[in-house]
Amino acid sequence: MSLDTKNLLLEETEKEDAFEAAGREEKAQETFYERGIWYNLLISLKENRLAVVCLVILCIVVAASLMAPLSPHDPDAMNLRNKLEAPGKEHFFGTDDLGRDYFTRALYGGRVSLAVGTFSMLISLVVGTLFGTVSGYIGGTVDNLMMRAVDIFMSVPSFLLIIIINSFLSPSMLTMVVIIGIFSWMGVARIVRAETMSLKEREFVLAAKNMGAGNFEIIFRHIIPNMVPSIIVAASISIARAILTESSLSFLGFGVKLPMSSWGSMLQNAQSHIMDVPTLALFPGAFILLTVLSFNVLGDVLRNALEPKMVK
Repeated sequence: MSLDTKNLLLEETEKEDAFEAAGREEKAQETFYERGIWYNLLISLKENRLAVVCLVILCIVVAASLMAPLSPHDPDAMNLRNKLEAPGKEHFFGTDDLGRDYFTRALYGGRVSLAVGTFSMLISLVVGTLFGTVSGYIGGTVDNLMMRAVDIFMSVPSFLLIIIINSFLSPSMLTMVVIIGIFSWMGVARIVRAETMSLKEREFVLAAKNMGAGNFEIIFRHIIPNMVPSIIVAASISIARAILTESSLSFLGFGVKLPMSSWGSMLQNAQSHIMDVPTLALFPGAFILLTVLSFNVLGDVLRNALEPKMVK
């Protein structure tokens, strides 16, 4: 056998080995992606023990808040004889300055804070997603004008405007939900716009255009569904910010009406007794800290799970 023939056989063997290796790698990648979101989420949780702790804490807080009506104490029932009691068997968190059970009020306050955060997040997601998608898809002058409007909104101190607007309106959960949602959609819009500008150049969008699909169908059937991972991550961040905003408003006296409680209003009431009974500020402050921290940590985990390229 000549030397040239041997070289040709060697080259063919190397090519076959390369093709086989590429096929095995492609098959491994297909197997990896077929495992789905839940597998990626499980891997992300295993790699981040803090996220597991935060998930457990968040589940406990949400479940306890939902089961607040099962508490044997009335959150608004006053008993001045038992005011400022220390935590004990009858009152787990003690009582406040009016003798109300502090544990029950914390549970009902969690319902308010979580509800305001959740519905405000939904408003910000809907507005931000629609605004960012239209801006990124149309592009050109329309995109520039819409983004300049976003820049103007972001340059204005939104918390100050929320306080001013809320002072002219009757304080209620609905008022806080609408106001917080209206002033927290800009970040979502910028994220969605960037994703839209990338997706509209993909092959499946171009194929849909060539097949005669309209802009409305392309946006709602092809672009927005492919942005769900980014939207979910933005939602976890938005709900944490909304809870902080609601707590700040309630702390300043612009929150829900009395005697309804929220974690922020409980912190406000604890100011006058913080040196004598520090637990009045400790418990609602801890709930706010743990809830917001849990949402932020789980947001990172969701980002890793929903974006396969980031999963090791």
